[in-house]
Amino acid sequence: MPSYTAPVKDLQFVLHDLLKVSEQDIPGFADLDADFTGAVLEEAGKVASEVLAPLNVVGDTEGCVLENGIVRTPKGFKEAFQQLKDGGWTSMDCDEAHGGQGLPYVMHTAAQELLVSANMALQMYPGLTHGAYSAIREHGSEDQKAMYLPKLASCEWTGTMNLTEPHCGTDLGLMRTKAEPQDDGSYAVTGQKIFISAGEHDMSDNIIHLVLAKIPGGPEGIKGVSLFIVPKFLVNEDGSLGARNGVAVGNIEEKMGIHGNSTCVMNYDGAKGYLIGEMHKGMRAMFVMMNEARLGVGLQGYAQAEAAYQNAVAYANDRLQGRAVTGDENPDGPADPLIVHPDIRRNLMDQKSFIEGARAFTYWGAYLIDRAHKNKDDDADGLISLMTPVIKGFQTDKGFEYAVAAQQVYGGHGYIEEWGMSQFARDARIAMIYEGANGVQALDLVGRKLAQDGGKHVMAFFEMVKTFIKENEGNEALKADFLDPLKAASKDLQAAGMYFMQNGMKSPNNALAGSYDFMHMMGHVCLGLMWARMGKAAMEALEAGASDTAFYETKIATGRYYMARQLPATAMHLARINTGAETVMALEAANF
Repeated sequence: MPSYTAPVKDLQFVLHDLLKVSEQDIPGFADLDADFTGAVLEEAGKVASEVLAPLNVVGDTEGCVLENGIVRTPKGFKEAFQQLKDGGWTSMDCDEAHGGQGLPYVMHTAAQELLVSANMALQMYPGLTHGAYSAIREHGSEDQKAMYLPKLASCEWTGTMNLTEPHCGTDLGLMRTKAEPQDDGSYAVTGQKIFISAGEHDMSDNIIHLVLAKIPGGPEGIKGVSLFIVPKFLVNEDGSLGARNGVAVGNIEEKMGIHGNSTCVMNYDGAKGYLIGEMHKGMRAMFVMMNEARLGVGLQGYAQAEAAYQNAVAYANDRLQGRAVTGDENPDGPADPLIVHPDIRRNLMDQKSFIEGARAFTYWGAYLIDRAHKNKDDDADGLISLMTPVIKGFQTDKGFEYAVAAQQVYGGHGYIEEWGMSQFARDARIAMIYEGANGVQALDLVGRKLAQDGGKHVMAFFEMVKTFIKENEGNEALKADFLDPLKAASKDLQAAGMYFMQNGMKSPNNALAGSYDFMHMMGHVCLGLMWARMGKAAMEALEAGASDTAFYETKIATGRYYMARQLPATAMHLARINTGAETVMALEAANF
């Protein structure tokens, strides 16, 4: 059975050597000294490795079972979920007024990585609840906040998001779910939603569904969508639970992975719902939850790759196969371990350099969220808006790719369920699809985010890269291995942006045909920037006399690998973009 060990030292490196969290001028960050964050992450790591990880295969093999309208979660899930609640892991960054700990979002993100790596399916239950909490906190009325937020923070009640219907996924303007106004100010919600993660289960006293629906007489399409709170059990004025609402699970989807999470068909039959925010402005409120979820899904991408990578490294060191071409390295054994072979090293270095770069990128994104929210920093808000589709799209594509790469290290054993490696690949696969399929993320990036606020935020990113390179050009140790590759990749990205500007207006297909390549190109440049910063931080630590020289030297070597072997992919993506849409759109539909 696969195992998982929390890479706390790597997380601490990002928080303190790279982001220098305790030195930032953001409320709450001064408390994030290395001793405090280390203690929190060590404890989260114990929960991850000792409680959640052993249940990962249980969730995969047992799955969820629908019995008489109630979903039974896999053996051990309910008890593990209770431990998460008791330990405060569900409410780290929730407001203290709601029973949370009020920690920065970046700290929540770091702890979440460990829990997601250990058991992605189980961690989705509190993850979705956190998103519901955020949406109600941002757009709910004071009464709604008082009624729902403390229970959601503690996960005594859990939350869901209900968007997709059988006939519409991305195009939510086509939805048919209706919300009829009632005399008491509530709405009667009727319709069917599908693919609802954690839609029904046995681990909380109530489930608070956030449901998109249309109020009759409203505008057509997406402009007529409103958002409603629809609880599984109605809540009395004193906070106690009342009658069962008109919402029921119709079925549990049989899925490729994340079997431990109940993905449900939900049927609403005149269910009592309560409007959140303004009428016909539902997407504004739902996007709070969706954008948070997209960052969380981007984290899932590399977190699953991390768990798979750890096991692949262990297997590569233990499995004896063949001899090193440079001479026996295990002369007393019948063969050398797999890890002596260059192609195995390439595979593992691909995984390692991506995972560590993605971790830094994700935590930087969480830092921007903290700066945007706590400091009311519009520039940080614009920058994370730009980065969200990249974090989600690029990191989940690559996370799945490297979960499969880890499986490949095992050879035939990787294909056998007994070894558990296929679960990482199967679980990671959904991250490319839900919360907006990655093709949609690419379209959002190129079609909306690049031009947002007159292109201000993408220009700020280019300037950030340029400034870092310029400020460190005198550092010869950094220049050749980190700065020069970053400069070349950044020029590729800017050239792609220029192509879109020159060709996109007269032929939008030219831009959209290259959007996926642009998303990946931008992902590589973002990870390249992270690695250049981490390379500098590691060099500075060594110069300051850090005791663990092997750790920092390994960081530098891993970064050099990414810059030399992965970052040059930007040239390939640029070449594809420059071909435009002609070859992409050449065939008639009937000729596919």
